Amino acid sequence: MSFADLPVGGAGTWAQSYDPMGHWWLTTLIAAVPLVLLLALMLGIRMKAHRASLIALAALFVVAVGLFHMPVKLAGLATGYGIAYGLFPIAWIVFPVIFMYELTVHAKRFELLQQCFQGVTQDARLQLLLIAFALGAFFEGAAGFGTPVAVCGTLLIGIGFAPLEAAALALLANTAPVAFGGLGTPVVALHGVTGLDIHLLSRMIGVLLTPFCVLVPFWLIAVFAGWKRMLEVWPAILLSGVLFGGVQLLVASFHGPWLVNIVASVVTIAAQVMFFRVWRPRRIIGTQLEDVAESGSELCRPSRSLVMRAMMPWAILTLFVALWGTPLVGHWLGSFSTMMFPIRGLDKVVLRMPPVVPALHAEAAVFTFDWLAATGTGIFIAAWVAAFVMGLKVRETLGVLRLTLWKTRHTIITIGALMGFGFLMRFCGLDGVLGLAFVKTGALYAFFGTLIGWIGTAATGSDTSSNVLFGSLQKLTALQLGIPAVVMAAANSGGGVMGKMIAPQSVVVASTAAGIYGSEGVILRRVVLHSLALASLMGVTVLVALHVPAIVRLAAP
Repeated sequence: MSFADLPVGGAGTWAQSYDPMGHWWLTTLIAAVPLVLLLALMLGIRMKAHRASLIALAALFVVAVGLFHMPVKLAGLATGYGIAYGLFPIAWIVFPVIFMYELTVHAKRFELLQQCFQGVTQDARLQLLLIAFALGAFFEGAAGFGTPVAVCGTLLIGIGFAPLEAAALALLANTAPVAFGGLGTPVVALHGVTGLDIHLLSRMIGVLLTPFCVLVPFWLIAVFAGWKRMLEVWPAILLSGVLFGGVQLLVASFHGPWLVNIVASVVTIAAQVMFFRVWRPRRIIGTQLEDVAESGSELCRPSRSLVMRAMMPWAILTLFVALWGTPLVGHWLGSFSTMMFPIRGLDKVVLRMPPVVPALHAEAAVFTFDWLAATGTGIFIAAWVAAFVMGLKVRETLGVLRLTLWKTRHTIITIGALMGFGFLMRFCGLDGVLGLAFVKTGALYAFFGTLIGWIGTAATGSDTSSNVLFGSLQKLTALQLGIPAVVMAAANSGGGVMGKMIAPQSVVVASTAAGIYGSEGVILRRVVLHSLALASLMGVTVLVALHVPAIVRLAAP
């Protein structure tokens, strides 16, 4: 069916057009210009994300208005709607979590955390499992946006890993947890741009990622120590991967995306610590792959009081997030704090047209401001409670708050601009144009669609941003091909996590934390092939999943 010369909407509405140039290939090339520009600015000339996203947003605005004939007012409202969604709830999750992290650094609790992990095991392979994989997953779940790479890279160097190696290994380990990073922010964003059920998305992402939760720790240790030395600690690796993957899948399926990584990592860390007390490999390997002689005495294990002091702030965070995520509490808070704001002039004005959708559909545009029930509000309150428990004065806490706001200013701008970009793409119909073009890949779309998510995260440095940019595209293309939309939306996130390790922002964070700023090219060369291989494996996994009846049934609403 041709998608030129589509009918226009009635009075007061605007119908999207999917071939304004009269040639699908030319229209597709023009629709891709803003995305290509964004990728070129970030990957090609390594422009900072906030600047690149603003420039790309401006270019998209010109394309939407000048070539797709979207009224200026509608384009402005769609952009503003996206920016508002980026600031709340997306940035309102990121900011208070980083605020919590900065508080722990200021209160010297982060140093205690480092001491705790140094006393668990002498074997560098097990330390890598504990810190880079399990603890990294915790910080990815709690904060995301580069925090686990910075934290774990610093910890690894502190126990003897070479800076360059610590940076590369921290990046490689930060894969499987990324889809549920920042208290589920990528899934929340994916839900926002696709309209798909958030619990269904969470469950499907968990299904796709579970095999990689088992694979990645094996891969990580093999990269560090080699195949033979990796096999020497296979029981510990298998325990870590299976336990983390299993808990991740359970929480994602029955609770939602918010606490997935936190619960899975806490359970995994506890199991690792207990297992390492009763089991040890036949030979102990140091951080330089040298054999470490048995000391003949027990490790200097951290005391219970030290562990409690180190983990208290994060336990408070987990408690508040769990409380806010409880339906009873969430509904009660929302009953008197949630405000709905239909965007006048945009709500039900833009019409999606066939063949992008089966029948004419008016796009809703309602901004939800649940200021008290929002997860970010629970985190913010938890941060203040933690500051009080850690003995920080109000003046100190306010100082950390100002510092956090300054440190996250570019991140907040980037999130807002990219959400504006994603929403404008959806409302002006560019995602539909690209989706119709990708339909032509046919049966192989499941593989190439997964790599789209990989490219998006590699370019933007964020699985959240990749989901915003391509989530709607994945949904529309899947509908055109008769593929369950939830599977391809989840595939975008699953493919995206494999691009995290080669994202310029991630590499810069790793090099800075390791004290080797300027070595980004060396780090990138160490991880790029691993990233591509894992992304390709995820693409194959999605292809196979679409032929498994049980998984297809899971994708049904």
